[in-house]
Amino acid sequence: MSGEQRTGRSLKKQVLKLLQEDDFDKALDELCSLPGRQVVNPLISFLLHKEEKSRWRAIVAMGAVVGKLAETEIEGARVVMRRLMWSLNDESGGIGWGAPEAMAEIMARHEGMAVEYGAVFASYMDKDGNFLEYEALQRGLMWGLVRLALARPEAVKAAERQIEKYLKSPDAMVRGLAAWAAGLLGAEAVRAQLRAMLADDAEFRAFVDMEFINSRVSEVAKQALACLDREAAAME
Repeated sequence: MSGEQRTGRSLKKQVLKLLQEDDFDKALDELCSLPGRQVVNPLISFLLHKEEKSRWRAIVAMGAVVGKLAETEIEGARVVMRRLMWSLNDESGGIGWGAPEAMAEIMARHEGMAVEYGAVFASYMDKDGNFLEYEALQRGLMWGLVRLALARPEAVKAAERQIEKYLKSPDAMVRGLAAWAAGLLGAEAVRAQLRAMLADDAEFRAFVDMEFINSRVSEVAKQALACLDREAAAME
């Protein structure tokens, strides 16, 4: 085994240990202190980790590490985004697990990346664009839409036009996250659909503020309608 291989394995072990630390805030600071270009590879590999918490922490760390990288090496950050985009391409031969979430987290952390790639992200929702047909990837796409709607709504405002079909998804998580995003983005056009979803008591689980929460589609639809009401009142 070469020295480079040993170094790579050692770094991968170090990154995984940090992802699993009890004090993740401190661990995240340490991850961000490592060479950004080097730590990206193990983080991408951990988007496939069998443990749910480690996968989501890898997503958060990708955002922090690549966001920091973009401050000093914007082209290096672009390379990472293009790599994530490629993983969602049919020609890549893979599935792209975690890629929509990681892309969204990076853009949420860095304004320049959001400006540059927000439209690309929205295109994954568009059947005339780079539409993601696989339901499991749509979960990540809707999570990313919520993340960006909270952090940088201007970057994904155009995605508002694409939300309606996701409110009709057979997958409760996709429906619930789409409803949440609809409220955050002020998607007045889907108000009637959100009202109909008040009877949808299907449960789903999502990663929010570093925790896993359980909710019902009906609860999220109610909150989304409240957001629309507040926005409408503010415009009067």
